[in-house]
Amino acid sequence: MCDFSLHNVRSRQASVGDKLITHSFGTGTRGFAALEDRELAVCLLPGTELAFADNIKVLPYGLLRLENATTSHRTAIFRQINKDKPATHHDAIEFPDGRIELLTMLYEDQAATVLQLPAEPKNAAEAVAQERAAYVG
Repeated sequence: MCDFSLHNVRSRQASVGDKLITHSFGTGTRGFAALEDRELAVCLLPGTELAFADNIKVLPYGLLRLENATTSHRTAIFRQINKDKPATHHDAIEFPDGRIELLTMLYEDQAATVLQLPAEPKNAAEAVAQERAAYVG
């Protein structure tokens, strides 16, 4: 899925093995772009697993403005958060330690590869369970 602010940007769904880059699309948010076409947003489903080329860097924010915003993580899972709040960003990544950061708070030009897509639900009950698991409020 792509955040609401990317709905007017050319986009496609992610596939396993895609090479992506964090990119500012000029819409007030960052997202993932195709490495070969930075104006093409690549939309991820909640639960998509990613491997970054380097430790993931997050923009400093808050009162303390952390000087070193580089994490010790190179993997993350795509999530959607705050889905009950329509006028806010929803796209986020979850680090292995459980910390969640909005995708728009990542530094630009970080390379990532799609490792795995979430499993397709086999029936309606699995679809409901998967939606519930993907929701982080």
